[in-house]
Amino acid sequence: MEKEFDPYLRIDDAAVDRSDVEMLRAIDDCGSLSGAADALGRSYPHLQQRVVALEEAIGPLVERTRGGADGGGSSLTETARELLARFDRLVAAYEGVARVDETVLSGPVVDRDGELATVETPVGDVLAVVPTDAASAAVTIRSDAVSLHTPSDVPRAEGTSVRNRFSGAVAWLDTGDAVARVGIDLEAEHDSSGDGDEPPELVALVTRQSVETLGLEPGRSIVASVKATAARGIERDDRYGESQP
Repeated sequence: MEKEFDPYLRIDDAAVDRSDVEMLRAIDDCGSLSGAADALGRSYPHLQQRVVALEEAIGPLVERTRGGADGGGSSLTETARELLARFDRLVAAYEGVARVDETVLSGPVVDRDGELATVETPVGDVLAVVPTDAASAAVTIRSDAVSLHTPSDVPRAEGTSVRNRFSGAVAWLDTGDAVARVGIDLEAEHDSSGDGDEPPELVALVTRQSVETLGLEPGRSIVASVKATAARGIERDDRYGESQP
């Protein structure tokens, strides 16, 4: 499964995102800030303020002409066009690596608090959103919902909304220009399925900066965390080992 992502370019103190790129391209297409505002359904003052903020960090992006026979207008500078080209390259690189993987952890429901259920899995108890009548569940965790921490820098449980934590080691890295997929071998706590299988591999999607900050490399000990509301379970029929729609 893949999802739309939100890439951005960091230039000094400015973060140029998809919205900024749409704005610059609309200015180029319409020939004016007012035309771009109308085309995008945004306010003219907001666009003007955003252009000024970006130019303070990056340099001139929009050339403005006033009056004259044509009534004036706006066009993009060479700096702006180079910026758009850099963003396009970022998107191309990101799309090559930023697919969203899913990890499935299964087991019996051992406790419940309304819509949230505690599911006993091979890697420990997982708190997830599970149908109220499910006695057993298959819990899906998307790679873009996983946060990584070094064992010495895990936030205190009482100071965060993250309820699920898993210890393991980095198994592999698939690194692009901006993001990386990280495969994590999780530590088994028990075999709730009774079949002796190894626990599934957890995949996380993180930025390249996170790879460098955490010193991620194969064999590196790591703690993965997931919010309970980001872990979604469906009923599992243990008679057949299948999940029910």
